[in-house]
Amino acid sequence: MRTQAQKTRARSHRDPRIGFFNALAARWEREKPSAASQAARLRRHAARLALRPGQAVLEVGCGTGKATAWLAKQVAPARITAVDFAGEMLARARAKGIPADFLRRDVCRDDLGARRYDLILCLHSFPHFRNPAAALRRFARALKTEGRLVIMHFCGSAHLNEFHARVKGPVHADRLPVGAEWPPLLERAGLALTQSTDRADLFFLEAVRAPRRA
Repeated sequence: MRTQAQKTRARSHRDPRIGFFNALAARWEREKPSAASQAARLRRHAARLALRPGQAVLEVGCGTGKATAWLAKQVAPARITAVDFAGEMLARARAKGIPADFLRRDVCRDDLGARRYDLILCLHSFPHFRNPAAALRRFARALKTEGRLVIMHFCGSAHLNEFHARVKGPVHADRLPVGAEWPPLLERAGLALTQSTDRADLFFLEAVRAPRRA
C-alpha cells in the first residue's frame, strides 16, 4: 500500500501545479494579500456574494485558509467546505482551527460528493485548473437548483494573465478566460452566465445551472 507521501508525489507528477503550490505553502501566509486584507476586500463585495447564515458553501482553492475564516462567519452555524489540491496548503489551513471541513480535492478530476451547494466560490483559483471544462461540469452537478457559481479575483483579467505570463514554472501559461470566451465555456458545462465584471480592481463572474431544455 502506498504511503500518503507517495500519493502526494504521484499527484504532483500528474499535475506539476500541485508540487508548485505545495512548495509555496510554508510562506503563503506572508504573501499578499494577507488574511486581514482579504477579509476587508470580501466585506466590500458582501452584497455581490450574498452569503447568509445556514448556506452550504464550497470554497475551491482555499490555500491556507486566508479567506475561509471570513466566509465561515457569514454562513454560521453551517460549516464551509473548503477544498484544495495541495496537501501542504490544507495542512496549514486545518491548523488554524477554522470551523470548516478542509478536503483534498482536485476539481478537474475528483468527484465532489453528494452534497449540493448554495454557492461554489473560486477565489483566486480558476486559472490554475488544468481542465476548466471538467471542473465546470463538476460544479454544475454540485450546485443546488438555485445555487450559484462565483469566480472572483481582486484584479482584472488583463493584469492577472500578464502576471502569470511573467511567473516561471508550471503556472506560467495559466490563464483566466476573458469576455466572449465565457458563455460557451459555461454553456457546455450546463451553466448560464448571469453577471460579470472585469475591471482593474475586480473580476467577478456569476453563473447558475442552465434550465433544462424541453
